[in-house]
Amino acid sequence: MLTRKQQELLLFIHERMKESGVPPSFDEMKDALDLASKSGIHRLITALEERGFIRRLPNRARALEVIKLPEAYSPSIQPRRGFAPSVIEGSLGKTPPAPTLSKPPVEDNSSSISVPVMGRIAAGVPISAIQNNTHDITVPAEMIGSGDHYALEVKGDSMIEAGILDGDTVIIRNASNANPGDIIVALVDDEEATLKRFRRRGASIALEAANPAYETRIFPPDRVKIQGKLVGLIRRYH
Repeated sequence: MLTRKQQELLLFIHERMKESGVPPSFDEMKDALDLASKSGIHRLITALEERGFIRRLPNRARALEVIKLPEAYSPSIQPRRGFAPSVIEGSLGKTPPAPTLSKPPVEDNSSSISVPVMGRIAAGVPISAIQNNTHDITVPAEMIGSGDHYALEVKGDSMIEAGILDGDTVIIRNASNANPGDIIVALVDDEEATLKRFRRRGASIALEAANPAYETRIFPPDRVKIQGKLVGLIRRYH
């Protein structure tokens, strides 16, 4: 028998793995379960492992595998969650082939929206600021909702534990403010753009990577402008 918190964490890991194929980070687990520290997550992970529900994979940082779910599991029981990008995958090697973004349905023009691709965004060492519109892509209307949106091509691996990989295309809702924990496009010193998780450290702004190989960067608020928040992700396989 699992406690409520153990079941919430197990289902959170399970749903994140189904959506992105990447286990959530300990920070994401802590935020999803409203815990004050990561030590509580460590205890829950250990309890789930001892009960045979998950397995820690050797020689891989924070890598987890869900072995089984509770017998009473119901899809209607959902853990509290942080951000998990919706991923549109190509159909190469899959049968039957799924619809791809390059062929939006012609019978219902309201089901898709054209979004401008504004160049590349760094998920790693920051690169030049967002460029002008290079081309457009078509995305499902339900993926983005209301507001103005644009897309950016991801370069780098600093957000891999959030399920964002090098070569992905991220869909961004235009915004000038964010809540702690949001993944944002940050413009630093008006000249370098980066995709990071937004945090506050006192009066300062912290741009947090989702990869332990990268350090969190701290800036005074006048050096960082929020250019938008992540709402979706497109991944193609070649």
